[in-house]
Amino acid sequence: MTLIKSISGIRGTIGGPTGDTLNPLDIVKFVTAYATFIKRREEREKRKEAPSGKIVVGRDARISGEMVKNVVCGTLMGYGYDVINIGLATTPTTELAVRMSGADGGIIITASHNPRQWNALKLLNNEGEFLNKEDGNEVLRIAEAEEFEYADVDHLGKYIEDNTFNERHIQSVLALKLVDHEAICKAGFRVCVDAINSVGGIILPDLLKALGVDYEILNGEANGDFAHNPEPLEKNLQGIMGRIREGGFDLGIVVDPDVDRLAFICEDGSMFGEEYTLVSVADYILSHNPGNTVSNLSSTRALRDVTEKHGGVYTAAAVGEVNVTTKMKEVGAVIGGEGNGGVIYPESHYGRDALVGIALFLSSLAQKGMKATELRKTFPNYFIAKNRIDLTPTTDVDAILVKVKEMFKDEQVNDIDGVKIDFPDKWVHLRKSNTEPIIRVYSEAHSMEEADDLGKQIMDIVYKMQG
Repeated sequence: MTLIKSISGIRGTIGGPTGDTLNPLDIVKFVTAYATFIKRREEREKRKEAPSGKIVVGRDARISGEMVKNVVCGTLMGYGYDVINIGLATTPTTELAVRMSGADGGIIITASHNPRQWNALKLLNNEGEFLNKEDGNEVLRIAEAEEFEYADVDHLGKYIEDNTFNERHIQSVLALKLVDHEAICKAGFRVCVDAINSVGGIILPDLLKALGVDYEILNGEANGDFAHNPEPLEKNLQGIMGRIREGGFDLGIVVDPDVDRLAFICEDGSMFGEEYTLVSVADYILSHNPGNTVSNLSSTRALRDVTEKHGGVYTAAAVGEVNVTTKMKEVGAVIGGEGNGGVIYPESHYGRDALVGIALFLSSLAQKGMKATELRKTFPNYFIAKNRIDLTPTTDVDAILVKVKEMFKDEQVNDIDGVKIDFPDKWVHLRKSNTEPIIRVYSEAHSMEEADDLGKQIMDIVYKMQG
């Protein structure tokens, strides 16, 4: 059983003792802390627009979602907030709903790519963006101190259901200037979608219809009983890859349960490459609107190569969506995201959005008249190896990272999030996990063998330091 509290929210497995799992008592405590934070922020900031007194709640299709939603909504109402329940909705739909409704914040009930026994609360500010580190820490502090005061009977919140936001999300995607609806329709695409038994099975058919794309849905029933491990990695996608190999499809589309991550499968059943979702969309955006880009330190170097090809500047951010969006705003990036298939397009909103990624990718394919395999060959070819170092209780991780940084001081080193060493033709990134006693070791090179060798060379150095 697991309960993990972090600046981005609270997540854990369902059932079991309080304090050790995601259960109703801990949900009430954390939601109350969030509501308290939002109220204090509104009182402190005194924005021109008066607070709406509303919080948006959306959820993915997890089996525990209905139970968690009821606890969340009841707690917010008990605190005095009106709840706008948008029902089964993607993470980006909920983010947009906060902005569209003028709400003071939002809570997304989703454990993203975690297995079926997990659920989580992701917390949004009034812009529909994830809380930053300072705000997230304040929510945790309030929860620990239990500085709670609920509303009296005359000031309880109201419950509002609004199921219009899926359609409003789709319309906002169609309205993006670089979504070439006409070209997509003319291309006559036929795609296969793995919706992993969650909200993708609800919204993606409507998006594809609106784009004029013929489709087949696998695992489309939104019941939360995932047909396979829900993380959109090649080892979990043999079903859709096999279906596409049977023929008749131009593309495979895979999302995670809350539809903020996106992976493509080529017309021959091969993986386009999760890291190359962002690279391909960025190349399309930059070809029409040159500018700067951002991804996190553990993402492929191919984005930097593509950005520089178009005359822009690439910047790396610390791992974590809020770190990427913060850096994107700092450098005025026109496109950014994460190598796990997360596309962040500011023209739409500052959040990973698979719907936006799908529409832009199809626009690129249609305009170029290419097959997916042909498009993939136009990008630099890199391979990422992912390893881990298990730590002992006495390991001083920070001291080890300082020593590694000193050993490679003659190379290009970035220490904003662990230590990343950039060599002329490859890189390695060591980063302490926030949730496990491990160091994550990601390395990239022009072949998987070379990438793995680099990672293991660095791991050997660390093991010797551990003694």
